[in-house]
Amino acid sequence: MRTAAPIVMVSSLLVGGMPLATRAQDADRESGLESPSDVAPSTSSEPVVPTGTPADTETTVGRETGAAEETETALAAGHETTEAVPAPYTLFGYAETDYSFNLNQPSNGITHLRGFDNRHNTFTIQNVALGVSWDWENVVGNVTLQVGHTGATYYIAETSLVGALGTNATSASLWQFVQQANVGYRVQVGRGLLVQAGLFLSPIGPESMVVHDDWNWSRSNLFFGLPFYHTGLRLSYPLDERWTVTLAGYNGWNTVVDNNDEKSITAQITYTDPDRLAISVLYFTGVERPTGAPEGRAWRHLFDAHATWHATEWLSLLLHVNGGFEPNSFGTSGWFASALYARARILPELFLALRGDVFYESTARNGSGVAGTIFWPAHPTAAGQWVSSGTATVEVRAAEHVSFRFEYRHDHAASDIFFGGAVSTEATSGQFIANRASQDTLTAGATAWF
Repeated sequence: MRTAAPIVMVSSLLVGGMPLATRAQDADRESGLESPSDVAPSTSSEPVVPTGTPADTETTVGRETGAAEETETALAAGHETTEAVPAPYTLFGYAETDYSFNLNQPSNGITHLRGFDNRHNTFTIQNVALGVSWDWENVVGNVTLQVGHTGATYYIAETSLVGALGTNATSASLWQFVQQANVGYRVQVGRGLLVQAGLFLSPIGPESMVVHDDWNWSRSNLFFGLPFYHTGLRLSYPLDERWTVTLAGYNGWNTVVDNNDEKSITAQITYTDPDRLAISVLYFTGVERPTGAPEGRAWRHLFDAHATWHATEWLSLLLHVNGGFEPNSFGTSGWFASALYARARILPELFLALRGDVFYESTARNGSGVAGTIFWPAHPTAAGQWVSSGTATVEVRAAEHVSFRFEYRHDHAASDIFFGGAVSTEATSGQFIANRASQDTLTAGATAWF
């Protein structure tokens, strides 16, 4: 999972390193008919400042025209005028809060393997984020800070290393309040080559870290299983107004500090027609097991593709496919996952979104033993594990920057990986013992942003 050394090759739509389709993930993934979240989930991984509705655009154009007329009048009258200069930076932020009820009523209060909406029968803060992005004299950057369940889950697979007398230790606790932090420079070559370095949201997959840029409240199993973030260097070049190529070198999956000597590389191409279609194809490869792992120096290969189609003014569809394999000391492990989304605008402020997904993982094994799972826990005797879910979400846009959502979700797996009723613990480790193969949840959530 994005929690257990995930490997994914999902692509985010970026143009010149900035979100293509309509991303709230500005430096990593990004279209919509109105605001990015009004029709399609963001295809980038970094929070993006929401764009205005068509009405907003018309108002802006009207003001610009009025300003021009006023300027001509002032000049004719001999008055001096000052041209407005756009601010080189943008401040943004959002808050996400929800109440969720797990019909299994687990005694430990955990809705398992769900990422951020993971607590039963409680009001809670899912995430609070504040950030700033800038673009000034070809220098670009983004810093986003966060706190909540999202941040804690985000870094659950981060490398933990001890320090020394003059060196700090490193672990998830050191980084969990930073969602992304990167800087870049736009080199004036051809159409402009964007060079960026730092911590990025993963370009794998169409879903966003930001709820208001997605169609559902909860994220799919693909989003949770695949990587959340990468640290390294990225190059993006727009071939034209719609096609962009991105190459990158990272420490690996979900690592600010690398856990092995090898680096991972990725190649992605995106196409974006904001009014109709957005496509992303991505390849990601590297050694993701830590140094000394029994699986050896195992190179993973991940392939990711997704397409968002705005079929009509009121209906949008999205298909996401991901798969890959890892030859290791025990054979070849592999996986295949897919998700299908649909979103309908019932009324100007009312939306209905449906999603179905399935994620299958096979684990390598031979006479020497069994490889560790990459994504999902599985019974020791099982050769693989599958996890699936079905989700229905009703969204009410009470105001331009406020969203209320009501969601039902059913999760199902090939073996007991969820919790329900009286949950026991292991005598030696104290860890909870999974005792359900399915779970159903009801969630009410609210988010506001600026």
